[in-house]
Amino acid sequence: MPEFRQNPISKEWVVIARERAKRPEDFTKDSSGKEEVPSHRDDCPFCPGNEDKTPPPLYTIDGDNGWRLRVVPNKFAALQPGLSPKREQVGKFLRAGGFGMAEVVIETPQHNLTIATMDHETVRDILQSYKVRYTELSQNDRVNLITIFRNKGKKAGTSLEHPHSQIIATPIVPPHVRDQMTKCQVAYDTYGACVFCYMLKGELSQRIRVVIESDRFVSFCPFASCSPFEVRILPKRHTSSFGGITPDEIEDLADSLRFTLKKIYIGLENPDYNYIIRSSRVEAPQAKYYHWYMVIIPKLTIPAGFEIGTGIYINTTLPEKCAEYLRKIDV
Repeated sequence: MPEFRQNPISKEWVVIARERAKRPEDFTKDSSGKEEVPSHRDDCPFCPGNEDKTPPPLYTIDGDNGWRLRVVPNKFAALQPGLSPKREQVGKFLRAGGFGMAEVVIETPQHNLTIATMDHETVRDILQSYKVRYTELSQNDRVNLITIFRNKGKKAGTSLEHPHSQIIATPIVPPHVRDQMTKCQVAYDTYGACVFCYMLKGELSQRIRVVIESDRFVSFCPFASCSPFEVRILPKRHTSSFGGITPDEIEDLADSLRFTLKKIYIGLENPDYNYIIRSSRVEAPQAKYYHWYMVIIPKLTIPAGFEIGTGIYINTTLPEKCAEYLRKIDV
């Protein structure tokens, strides 16, 4: 029988469609004949030797034989730092200049890697670059929200194959983001505790949806997952802003993230995915009611009319089964 499950943070509902239930193995794909990706491409703007095809770097990590990581402004950004965020009326409508900062983290010189196949040091460098740029961008008093994300594969919306992620700073906190934060604040005012910490305590108590637990982070398939193999990674220490991540937490998260993605890479045969780091508003870096986290969404299904019309997602695979499947994969 199908059942509704509620996300304790957003209060949104999902449908777990047991009568349509698929086994986790059903989401693997035939990878035979898949084109092999080279370690370098002459026509790739992110590969070594093509540095003139990107704007000058904002941040670099150098190695023995050149750069290991570069952060550059997005050459084709939808937002621009020179514009004003001031709102103005246009008749009965509201508009503002397209102010914002958009940066690209070129994660490695090697064209054919992904986080699941990177070593600890490379993933640590990526997370360190996020921290450095988050801290720098948060100093701009016109910035209210910083979003860090990675699109891997065409189904996830990427246009360039070279491993990279993005950082976007905006003056606007979108309603669906602010709504989650508001609900968390109401929960804190009601119960005197962070709803994320409460949820994490429940996941660790039941353990049936936990994928990986380390000293400082927990990777799990949420009780009300919107889609198959959705995974969240939460720090055990309560902290609302990703900007507050410590060096020890960066070291720990490097392995938690790459091992989680490696399990997905092996178990689902290298699927496309998005991951997003959700953090508090810039002006609330120490909010007691919010808790930063990462969400990984493999692109295994496509939202249809019911999901778009109602906002209620139908998940055809039990999160408990997805977590069990991933736990068994040896990395």
